Amino acid sequence: MTADVLTADRPLPAPRRDWGAALRALRRLLRNKEDTRQVFEIMRALSGDSTNKCYQRLCSTLQGGRIAYERQEFAHRLMDDAWLDTFPQGSVGAAYRHFIRSQQISADGLADVSREGAGEIDAPHPVAWMGRRIRDVHDVWHVLSGYGRDGLGEACLVAFSYPQTRSLGWALIALGAISRTRGGRYPYVRAIWQGYQRGKTAKWLLAEDYEALFAEPLDQARQRLGITPPTVYDSIPPEARDIVASPTSEGAPLPAAA
Repeated sequence: MTADVLTADRPLPAPRRDWGAALRALRRLLRNKEDTRQVFEIMRALSGDSTNKCYQRLCSTLQGGRIAYERQEFAHRLMDDAWLDTFPQGSVGAAYRHFIRSQQISADGLADVSREGAGEIDAPHPVAWMGRRIRDVHDVWHVLSGYGRDGLGEACLVAFSYPQTRSLGWALIALGAISRTRGGRYPYVRAIWQGYQRGKTAKWLLAEDYEALFAEPLDQARQRLGITPPTVYDSIPPEARDIVASPTSEGAPLPAAA
C-alpha cells in the first residue's frame, strides 16, 4: 500500500496481514520498548481492515458524522502550546499538558516516527485520516486510562487499545508482553489483562470530540466514559513497572535501567 494508491478517488486495496513482519518487529520491540517505530511496523502488518471499520463505525455515531466530515487533524491542536495552556488544573487538557511536558514528548514526534518506512499515513483518504486519529490520541489515552509510559503501562495501554480499535497489532504486542512477564513477583499479567477489560467496558473513545473532552474535569470524564481505575497496575510499585523483555533467574522482569 502506497500513498498514490490510498487516495480518496480510488478504492482501498484489499487488506492483507503479514504475520512474519509483525513477529520480527515484535521481537525488536521487546528488546527495546523505546523503539516506537516497531509499533507502527506491527500495526501496518496486522491492521487489516480494522481502521476502515473504525471509520465506518465513527460515521454511524451521534456526533461521529460531523467529526468525520470536518476531518480535523488533531495533532495540530496537540502541538498548540497556547491552546493547551488554556485548560484549568484538574481538566483532561491540563493532565495531558503535564503528561507530555513532564515526559518531554510531543504529538509531532509520534507522527514523525509513524511516517518512517511507509507513506500511506499522510494520504488524502478518510481511512488514512482515521489512522492518524488513532495515532494522535494514544497519549490522550495514557492520561484517561491512568497508565504511565513505563514498560508495564505501555503493555496495559495496548491491551486497553485492542477492544477499542480491534486491530490485531495491539493484541500481539500485549501478548508479547505477557509472554515475557509471567511468573514475576508482581501481578503483571493481571495488570495487562485488566487493561483489556477496561478498554472493553469503556465507551468507544474514538467517537469523542476531543477538543470538548479536554475541557472536562478528568475525574468526571473518566466516569462519563466508563473508564474504571487501573487498580492492579497501581498496586505494583513504580520502580517495578519499567519492565523489559528478559526475566531474571527468579522470574521477575528486570528494571529497564539494569
